[in-house]
Amino acid sequence: MAVAILLLLVAVASVLFHLYSPWWWTPIASNWSYIDHTINLTFWITGAVFCAVIVFMAYCVLRFHHTEGRRAHYNPENKKLEWWLSIGTAIGVVAMLAPGLVVWHQFVTVPDDATDVEVVGQQWMWSYRLPGKDGRLGTSDARLISSDNPLGLNPNDPNGQDDIVVQNEDLHLPIGKPVKVLLRSIDVLHDFYVPEFRAKMDMIPGSVTYYWLTPT
Repeated sequence: MAVAILLLLVAVASVLFHLYSPWWWTPIASNWSYIDHTINLTFWITGAVFCAVIVFMAYCVLRFHHTEGRRAHYNPENKKLEWWLSIGTAIGVVAMLAPGLVVWHQFVTVPDDATDVEVVGQQWMWSYRLPGKDGRLGTSDARLISSDNPLGLNPNDPNGQDDIVVQNEDLHLPIGKPVKVLLRSIDVLHDFYVPEFRAKMDMIPGSVTYYWLTPT
């Protein structure tokens, strides 16, 4: 009985902790509230499964505890139970994956009026590049990187002549306007993550990844 009660208390304490101490949240500062909804849905599904398993364990401790003279029954398989577990698991996995796929599609479907902003990761700083009056970023090439051209910008591209480069400083974005964030690394793998934006993406040398957001 003591073990069963302890297991139930673990389940109740875990639920109460998540309800009254939302440790996974920071104040949101973008349009990606969908990320929060998806995380909440995942917690509800996994939390329900967690509680069901704990309750089942507590039941087993009470129902099948050792009693003098009781012999264990050999039951190697149960087709009906296996089918129910397979179907239930499949439904749970789909319920968690489907919202994530919908949000991911929105995450990489950039609005037509979004402004391009390039984020360049390197050891040990961030650099940013914004388009000038022409509204277009110039091209870049890793082979052009040098001490005089740390971002590898193409000096022959007319679109890049008025680009604004911000090195190792803060980046300020306009509120309420969509921004396409172009992510590039010039040395090793980096990860650009602003928790308040709910936006995160890996930066891979030799390629450009992206997402978009609207700062609020």
